[in-house]
Amino acid sequence: MTDAPREGAVDERRNQAVLVRHGETTWSRAGRHTGRTDLELTDEGRRQAELIGRRLRGRHFALVLTSPLRRASETARLAGFGHAEPTDDLLEWDYGAYEGLTTAQIRARVPGWSLWRDGVPDGETARQVARRVERVIERVRAADGEALLFAHGHVLRVLAARWLGQPARDGRLLKLGPATLNELGYEHEWPAVELWNDRSHLSEPWPGV
Repeated sequence: MTDAPREGAVDERRNQAVLVRHGETTWSRAGRHTGRTDLELTDEGRRQAELIGRRLRGRHFALVLTSPLRRASETARLAGFGHAEPTDDLLEWDYGAYEGLTTAQIRARVPGWSLWRDGVPDGETARQVARRVERVIERVRAADGEALLFAHGHVLRVLAARWLGQPARDGRLLKLGPATLNELGYEHEWPAVELWNDRSHLSEPWPGV
C-alpha cells in the first residue's frame, strides 16, 4: 500500500470510512487487554450499540465490514447492520501473553511498557497488524461509496494511522473509547481525519428514561 500522496498529487479516491469501536464489555470496563478473547457486550454495551444505530440512521454504505468477534459483530447487529461482512483483517491486535492483563499489571512486570514501542510476547507485531488493515483500506478505497467498519480499539487506531500514510506506531496518538464514532476522509488530495473519538450520541436521551 502506498503512503499519503506527494504534495501536488491528485488522489481521485474519495471514499470516506466510518469507524465504530464496539460497545462496552466487562474487560473494556476494567481496562483489560482484550485481543482474541470472544466476549459479549454488557447491557450498557448493547445500549451503546443501539445509540450508534440511531446516529447512523439514514446513511447509506456501499461496504460494511465487521470483526468476527462477538463484541464487534453484536455492535453491528444492534446498530442495524446485521448484514456486515465478517473479516479477520479487522480482528483486534493479538496480545499474546498479555491477553487479559491491564497496563498496570504488565508494567509491574515490565516497567514503562508500551504496546506501541515494546510489543507483546507470543502475539502480533505492529507491522503484522498494519498489513491486515492495509488490506481493509484497499477495499474501502475500491468500494462504490462510503464504508462502515465495526472493530476494536487498537486495530482501528492502526488503521487510522495507515490511512494517513503514517507508521502503525502513530496509532498511539489517537485515543479511542468504546462505542465511539470516527470518520476518515480527505482534505483536498490528502487523507485526513474528519471526526475522532466522538461520544456525543451516547448522551442522547434513551426511550423510557
